[in-house]
Amino acid sequence: MASTSFAFLTFTTTSLRTSVRRTTPFNCGSHRSGSSIGFNRVGFRGARFHCLKTTTAYSMAGVAAATEKKKRVEVFDTEEDLAASLAKYTADLSDKLGKERGSFTVVLSGGSLIKSLRKLVEPPYIDSIEWGKWHVFWVDERVVPKDHVDSNYKLAYDGFLSKVPILPGHVYAINDALSAEGAAEDYETCLKHLVKSNILAISSATGFPKFDLMLLGMGPDGHVASLFPGHPLCKENEKWVTFIKDSPKPPPERITFTFPVINSAAYNALVICGAGKAGPVQAALGNSQNSDVLPVQMVSAEEEFTWFLDKEAASKL
Repeated sequence: MASTSFAFLTFTTTSLRTSVRRTTPFNCGSHRSGSSIGFNRVGFRGARFHCLKTTTAYSMAGVAAATEKKKRVEVFDTEEDLAASLAKYTADLSDKLGKERGSFTVVLSGGSLIKSLRKLVEPPYIDSIEWGKWHVFWVDERVVPKDHVDSNYKLAYDGFLSKVPILPGHVYAINDALSAEGAAEDYETCLKHLVKSNILAISSATGFPKFDLMLLGMGPDGHVASLFPGHPLCKENEKWVTFIKDSPKPPPERITFTFPVINSAAYNALVICGAGKAGPVQAALGNSQNSDVLPVQMVSAEEEFTWFLDKEAASKL
């Protein structure tokens, strides 16, 4: 067995087996009232990564002290393998947390993430998941009509929601008739209503909403949700949902969860594919010399934060 060290990574050569109904969204407008990283099991055929212990402390307003968060990184030979593992991961959490809480709160993002969820609409998951327990939200949304090509809701509906029996009233889209600021305030009000009705939990550690699972993507510049490098919103630590009118990526007007909300999730899964995103992955997990902190480097979770990477995205590690 050959072993080669790369900074804090140890690369070990080994062998590994690879293993409808229409959904009408609930309109939220109706409610007015420090990291410890572990590279564990990997899908990248012939390679397994282990991480030497390293810690990074992140501070957040309202938290007495920085806490360490566990990270797990999985690298897959192909996006197909990644999608299969992501489906099992999501289904297992749905079963576990649905039984514990009686509901399963899931947050989606846009981009290529929805394509990577395609295995959930196939057997065995389409039949075994208790879809009636799912409550679906968006980590960010473009302030455009729901049938607009730029809408994250439309992307999720066309590629996922229209193919699974999630209850229509459990899909929480933004009120796209409002301004960006109004839509953000309205969505936060919606979340607070769901906390009062015990659908959405509150983190005892942070006081922010605690979603069961966030399925996140990342842009080539290292942005997460609509939190972009160098933008002041990355430092927002009081609001649950905020808005942006000058997004560096069109369309300019969006709403987004803030980092305190993202990092209060029980489980965060970050799904990244393609060589075009290898740079930010290296900055976050590798031996990058860049001193600027990217938004993706600010993500954590209360229970576990898992990176799902294809081998192209991990090519610079």
